[in-house]
This record gives sequence, C-alpha cells and structure tokens, in this order.
Amino acid sequence: MATLFISDLHLEPGRPEIGEQFLAFLAGPARDADALYILGDLFEAWVGDDDPNPYYAGMKTALRELVDSGIPVFFMHGNRDFMIGSDFAAETGITLLEDPHLIELHGERVLLSHGDAMCTDDVEYQQVRAMTRNPEWQAMMLQKSIEERIAFALQAREQSAAHSAMKSDDIMDVNQDAVEATIREYGCDILLHGHTHRPAVHPFHVDEIPVHRIVLGDWYEQGSMVEWDADGPRLEELPR
Repeated sequence: MATLFISDLHLEPGRPEIGEQFLAFLAGPARDADALYILGDLFEAWVGDDDPNPYYAGMKTALRELVDSGIPVFFMHGNRDFMIGSDFAAETGITLLEDPHLIELHGERVLLSHGDAMCTDDVEYQQVRAMTRNPEWQAMMLQKSIEERIAFALQAREQSAAHSAMKSDDIMDVNQDAVEATIREYGCDILLHGHTHRPAVHPFHVDEIPVHRIVLGDWYEQGSMVEWDADGPRLEELPR
C-alpha cells in the first residue's frame, strides 16, 4: 500500500471533467491507499463552508465516504481554498494541516507545503497572501452574504489572471533561496509541494547534503499524483 499526494485540482462546476476524474480517483485508487494528502487548491474558489452549491456538496460526500471506508485524508489550504474551515472538516472527516507540515515516511523526513509561500519573487502576490490568510480579514469576509463573497471571488480571479499575464513564469515560480531556507529550517530530506503547476523532481544539495524537491502537477488536462511506498516516491500522470 502507498500514501498518495495530490494538489491543484481547481474543482468547479465549469470544469466537470476534472470533478468526474476526482470522484473516480476517490472511489478507485484512493480506496487502496494508506492515506491521502491534498496539498491545496482542491477547489478553484472557496468562499466559505456555508456555500450551498450542490456541486461542492457532492465532493464533500465523496470525501466523507473515503474517510468512512478507513482511509485518512489530510488537507492543506491553497491560495484558492484558504477559507475551508472546521465545518468542512467536520462534514468530510478530513484533518486540516498547517502549511508547512513535516511528516516521516519510510525513513524520510518529508516537508509538505502548498508551495506559494516560497514564491517570494512575486512581491505583489505575497502581500495579497498575507492579507487573505489573516484571520481578521477572513472573519470580515464571512460576515458578508454568500452572494457578496461569490462576487468578490470572481473579481479576484479576474484580477489574478490579468496580473499573472503580465508576469514572467520565473517570477511566479518558487525562489531557490526560499526553498533552501525552508529545507534548512525543517531539516527535511524531501520537500513536496504544488501550486506552480510544474510537475517535476528536482535533486540538488543544501549545505552539501543531497535533497529533493518534488512538485505536483495540476489536473486541467490529466491527473497528477505522487505515490509513495517502501520503494520511494513516484510522480505519476493520471490519464483522463
């Protein structure tokens, strides 16, 4: 059996094919796992646990069924679904994780992260991230009506797309100095994250110690998963 890691599905009603693949994944490969870790951006936007959209209700039910089958599911916030809270966790049975989160897996110290905190070259994004992760800001947003929050999320997505179009890919990628500082701080052997949509395995050295950075891909055209068993981690594509 293996531990599975996914991220960046960006589930939304407008992309039903991703949702269908995710539901098949939960009913299939995930049922044979030791555990499932979702490292952020499961949803394209999450405006609060009180969102009554039936599409999201179906995803929550599928997660609950997986947990009830005996497979623990762990979730870390991304930059799109940072408003997922305790009600969502209670409904689905998932365990919420702080970002980053250190685990030990088959003798390796593995640091899990969504990855956006290490994109330090994108100063404007880091300012927005600091604001939206502030509990006071989130509490203020949750006081608004669901309609107001949906409108805000739509506007934020449009602004994000416009700003991203004007930035180079390198600016929006992780900063190597930030990566190495994070690895030093946590003393990990492997850093596993998503966010950048650039699936790859990067071997390098920190202070002459060999380490790896594994990046999960998005699910826009196909699924992406890291499967980790006693033979080590494997970054895999999941054909649609």
